[in-house]
Amino acid sequence: MASRGGIKWIWGPSRALLRKMPESTALLVLSVITGVLCGLAAVALKTTIHAIQHGLEALISGSRWLYLVFPGVGMLMSLLLVRYIVRDNIGHGVTKVLQAVSKNESRIKKHNCWSSLVTSALTIGFGGSVGAEAPIVYTGAAIGSNLARYSGMSYRGMTLLLGCGAAGAVAGIFNAPLAGVLFTLEILLFNLSMSGILPLLLSSISATIVSYLLLGTETSFAATVVPFRLENVPFYMLLGVFCGLASLYFIRTTLEMEDRLGKVKNAYLRWGLSALALGVLICLFPPLHGEGYNFLSPLLNGGEVDFGGQTPLSFLSQWEWAIPLFFLLVMLLKVFSMTFTNAGGGVGGTFGPTLFVGAIAGFVLAFSVNLVWPGIVPVSNFVLVGMGGLMAGVMQAPLTAIFLIAEISGGYELLVPLILTSAIAYGVTRIFEKYSIYTKRIAASGELLTHDSDQAVLTLMKTDALLEKDFRSVRIDAPLRELVEAVSTSDRNIFPVLDSRGRFQGYVSLADIRKDMFRPDLYDSRHVYNYMRTAPEYIRKDEPMDSVMRKFEKTGAWNLPVVDENRIYLGFLSKSKIFNAYREELRDFSQD
Repeated sequence: MASRGGIKWIWGPSRALLRKMPESTALLVLSVITGVLCGLAAVALKTTIHAIQHGLEALISGSRWLYLVFPGVGMLMSLLLVRYIVRDNIGHGVTKVLQAVSKNESRIKKHNCWSSLVTSALTIGFGGSVGAEAPIVYTGAAIGSNLARYSGMSYRGMTLLLGCGAAGAVAGIFNAPLAGVLFTLEILLFNLSMSGILPLLLSSISATIVSYLLLGTETSFAATVVPFRLENVPFYMLLGVFCGLASLYFIRTTLEMEDRLGKVKNAYLRWGLSALALGVLICLFPPLHGEGYNFLSPLLNGGEVDFGGQTPLSFLSQWEWAIPLFFLLVMLLKVFSMTFTNAGGGVGGTFGPTLFVGAIAGFVLAFSVNLVWPGIVPVSNFVLVGMGGLMAGVMQAPLTAIFLIAEISGGYELLVPLILTSAIAYGVTRIFEKYSIYTKRIAASGELLTHDSDQAVLTLMKTDALLEKDFRSVRIDAPLRELVEAVSTSDRNIFPVLDSRGRFQGYVSLADIRKDMFRPDLYDSRHVYNYMRTAPEYIRKDEPMDSVMRKFEKTGAWNLPVVDENRIYLGFLSKSKIFNAYREELRDFSQD
């Protein structure tokens, strides 16, 4: 209680001080605080995962079959924690952040500051075949969002600080400050002005410094990089095409598998099936265990690659093409092991598996080429460039891919092949797939904020905020007398017609009754239904604004009724009000 009171004693005056500052100044202060907290969170996650892994290694002491059981145990622990303590869906972290920006005014729940971190540590530490990057991004975004909310930030400020949290998380987990900024710019935020980049830089570098201080300055993927040679350009181009096709496979297979496993409604049955399937895959293909990064070390440093004795498939090692074939299967099956982990209750992201699959793709291509023309291409270079290529395709973020791989490997000598391969992989993927793995489902619902300013502004506009409710309604069976009375007390020229249960039936226009308004002899013989028109379209209360605009364009109407799922009348939307709101939103959006 004393510590909690101390926190309040510190936070209360600090919050008051921040609220007195100009928002631009407060953003700079909070961006540094966010970066420090995200750096600490990234360090905590990495340290916890490694501690769990080392503890289990000591516990196993030669009984390698336990590696098949432990991933299911970690998934179950995570499932129980989410189901009975968190009581919220915390999977697909990056997608959840995008949804928060699009649908929830950049507000993320407080428990996300710790829940994704704890559950992903359990999932990955016990061997779940997922990555820690998406959960830490969700954690960082939640830290930024909640700091902004408690400091009284506007939606714009909260969105930017959410981005600072994501940038700090990526920078802290990889020791890659530039990649953290680019990740936020390419994947999470849009149309950001130069003034908005400074908070991202401050958050990113703050998180990186914290990570350096606590974990050291070593790169995440130390590699033996061979200087770039111009004669290898065709092979890097081929790798770009290969990564583009692999990205399509990764995106579509992942989403298809998630849909199929989601049909198993019983959470414990789904856990059992997923744990069994994951155990079998890890038994046959040990690189699928955990993040898989430890299996990349010999690939990155020219070490001998040998899977003999580690898998029942060891008998294949006598064939020279067995190694590329084995790792090609690892590349294809990583998508399945990742999906089984998440479907079974584990919490982890696709970021890490994307890097892993890209590394394997680069290795398979380089090893195969060297079997045909010995020693012609450097395997370690292709492993790193493959990471960038697959990331550019799956996440559709080529700049992030290029600079992340350069930062985490210390391989700035590879900038030319990284740019070439990433650009080709991105281009190949975009031919067949418009959206990334993070945005595909959100885009299908029409709720995606993109770098297209028009689309982003339409997404920010909400039907509820533009709803006009000052129309005088009339009953469908009311006599003309009541309709004339409604006209005399209304400033509108449209009158919604409702039945006895409040359901919308149509509308009456002032022009339709003008000729009979001054004929009292018709007041009791004529009724509303004699003048009623049917609405050309209905708008649902939660309908995306781009869909609303399509209905206005299709019908040519200037006013359309808004109803709920039972067709209960809620009000009208007018095209003129939408246009005015659009101009205001676009002006604010552009200034930001």
